[in-house]
Amino acid sequence: MGDLEIRPAAADDIPAIVAMLADDPLGAQRESLDDLSPYLPAFERLAADPNQHLVVAVREGRVVGTLQLTIVPGLSRKGATRSIIEAVRVHADERGSGLGTRFIEWAVDESRRQGCQLVQLTSDATRTDAHRFYERLGFTASHVGFKMQL
Repeated sequence: MGDLEIRPAAADDIPAIVAMLADDPLGAQRESLDDLSPYLPAFERLAADPNQHLVVAVREGRVVGTLQLTIVPGLSRKGATRSIIEAVRVHADERGSGLGTRFIEWAVDESRRQGCQLVQLTSDATRTDAHRFYERLGFTASHVGFKMQL
C-alpha cells in the first residue's frame, strides 16, 4: 500500500470527497459538484460529534478514498455499542489496489478500539460487486433495510 495514510478528513478535503461520492450512477444523482455549499455545514456537524469519524485515505498528497464510521451506543444486545460504516468510496484509479480492504480493516479496528460489539453497514441493492466484497471481508447479509425520504 506504499505511503497510504488514513486520517480524519479536513474541510479542504470536501471537494475530493464529494467527487468520489458522485463518481457512480447512484451518487451522480444525489451529489452536486457544482455547489459545495451544503457540504461545509454538514462537515462541521460531523467534526463536532465525537461519535462520527469521517476519514480519508491519502497517497502522495492526494485524497484517494473516504468513509464515515459512526459509533452508536444502545440498549439492545445487553447495552452493546455498534458501529455503522457508510459512504465508502475509493477513487476510480485506486480500485483493485487493496485500498477498500485496508479501509474496512481500519474501520473494524477502530470499532474495536471504541468498544463496539457489532459492525454494520448497508449497501444499495444494485451494488452487487460491493456485496461480494463485504462478504469476502466477513460481513453477512443478515437484514433487509428500509429507507424513507423526508
